[in-house]
Amino acid sequence: MFDAQLVFIATVFMAVLGVGGIAYAAIIPVLEKRSQSNKRMTVAAGGKQARGASRGTAVDPNVQRRKQVQETLKELDEAQSARKQTLTMRARIEQAGLDISPRNLTLLGATGGLVVCGALMLSGQPLYIGLLAGFAAGFGFPRWLLSFLKARRLKLFTAEFANAVDVIVRGLKAGLPLHDCITIISTESEGPVRDEFRELVEGQRVGITLEQGLEKMTERVPLADLRFFQIVIAIQQKTGGNLSEALGNLSKVLRDRKVLHGKIQAMSQEAKSSAAIIGILPPGVMTLVYVTTPDYINLLFEERMGQAMLIGGAMWMLIGILVMKKMISFDY
Repeated sequence: MFDAQLVFIATVFMAVLGVGGIAYAAIIPVLEKRSQSNKRMTVAAGGKQARGASRGTAVDPNVQRRKQVQETLKELDEAQSARKQTLTMRARIEQAGLDISPRNLTLLGATGGLVVCGALMLSGQPLYIGLLAGFAAGFGFPRWLLSFLKARRLKLFTAEFANAVDVIVRGLKAGLPLHDCITIISTESEGPVRDEFRELVEGQRVGITLEQGLEKMTERVPLADLRFFQIVIAIQQKTGGNLSEALGNLSKVLRDRKVLHGKIQAMSQEAKSSAAIIGILPPGVMTLVYVTTPDYINLLFEERMGQAMLIGGAMWMLIGILVMKKMISFDY
């Protein structure tokens, strides 16, 4: 009885620590980003107030222009925050680039979960294993697939987007209107960039404004690069200015970000390799011991203390992997 209570207490303790580690790894980055954003807005507002106070009541066109730019950025930030809070399954499917309704995706996931659960139960597995595997196959796998397809699509879009911006810059310098430049991209570019700009052109044909079309595009492609492009277009339409020069600077920034991303990947590759080796070493050693001397390691699976140790070790491994992932993740 004492051993059972001790195992139960230890398991609950490790579970609480595991949940705390997962919450730390998931919530702290969001809070840090919000704090940094608030600090930047406070500093920008303070700088503008100081400049306004130093100039007194003098009328300066640049002050009015900066005020309009600030209001535009504020509106875009509020719209982006609202989209993040109301992300639906349909939006996730659109971001993954799939042409399927949420209802059909749910039905396919439920069917797959039932098939997996039934197959495991027919093979003689316990009921709880079949239910857990069916839940993972029916609920977890479709969402993992959407995340995987979304990441791959965003990567392809990022690789081609800088070239599309260069096409717009050259077209504007040659005297073409912005709509014609976007039309060229919708027919001559590759991958997701062509598809998204084709949606933009078709939307303009049915009366959707360029600003509304870009807003819908950022919902389907939640990238900082496209966000910059939307901001430049929105500011130029409301305050005026040389659009070709602004987009040229944006293209340079996008290419510099791409170069910086490559440098970060190269510099952090050693840490990623070390993290992968450390993460795969315990299960790898356990598998080798089980293959060579199964009687020696069967105590971990048969005894309650061994099962508690496996649960605790798995939770600590998960916490370690999340911490290492946070250490090698960089914002640029």
